[in-house]
Amino acid sequence: MEFKAEAVRLYRESGRALQQVADDLGVSSNSLREWVKRSDVAEGARPGLAADERAELNRLRREVRILREEREILKKAAVFFAEETKSRR
Repeated sequence: MEFKAEAVRLYRESGRALQQVADDLGVSSNSLREWVKRSDVAEGARPGLAADERAELNRLRREVRILREEREILKKAAVFFAEETKSRR
């Protein structure tokens, strides 16, 4: 993580082209570009979700999906037991 932050700082402060900085550091220009974008998002300079926010969003979406599945199962079980109760009367 420190390497990425240092790479972004170096790119921003050097005034050199992204490709030059990436080549000097031995990383792909796409990687450095993504690190710069993520840094901008984390600093609020660019719209989007920071890494921890994205992770929480993914966790919450997964939880919602599971809860919806469980709700559907409970609905089906309620219908089943209601019909069973009616047939025994």
